[in-house]
Amino acid sequence: MPPYAAMYRPGAFAVDDIPVLHDVIRQRVFATIAAIVDGAVTFAYAPVILDASNGARGGIRYHLAIGNGLAKLEDGARVWISTAGPDAYVSPDWYKNLVTVPTWNYIAVEGEGVVHRTSRRELRQLVVDLSAQEEAKLLPKQPWLIDKVPPERAEALLNGIVGFSLSFERLEGKFKLSQDKKSEDFAGVIAGLEARGDAASMAVAAAMRKLEK
Repeated sequence: MPPYAAMYRPGAFAVDDIPVLHDVIRQRVFATIAAIVDGAVTFAYAPVILDASNGARGGIRYHLAIGNGLAKLEDGARVWISTAGPDAYVSPDWYKNLVTVPTWNYIAVEGEGVVHRTSRRELRQLVVDLSAQEEAKLLPKQPWLIDKVPPERAEALLNGIVGFSLSFERLEGKFKLSQDKKSEDFAGVIAGLEARGDAASMAVAAAMRKLEK
């Protein structure tokens, strides 16, 4: 495995608990994918399916449009992924004692490994699994099924995408959630985020409260 640049993670923010990192990927399935293509860093964006049992650190499956620059990667190409959890601005006014400047709290997970192109059968199953994963979040709506698409139309659509699987060789997280602050200042940030009340701030506050348990 060639050298890689690991995520900048001060000790207070480093998270290496694989099930915890898997939970972030499950909750934030839309990932940034990167690889070197023709000597240049190239990005793509795609929803992923977590395969928790794929190797010691788990893995993912995803598909890209056939015209995407990363769709031409062959078996063994190295790929990096990044999944961003909730994030929110932190005002210095929320601290009880500390006098400092603004900052940002956030959750991020990075991973890397080599990809393998899926077979046609595996590609179809990937589409089925991805739709089932997301349709389950829409219950009690009747789930959409690929069987609703005429077979010839489904085959034509599958011709337009390429599937990949990846087993993580590296998976690490950074949960920057004011863990380095004193308890009074930590509580002040939670209170400030909850008073702000938007979805992102509330999600960061909820993640911080989990650290208290």
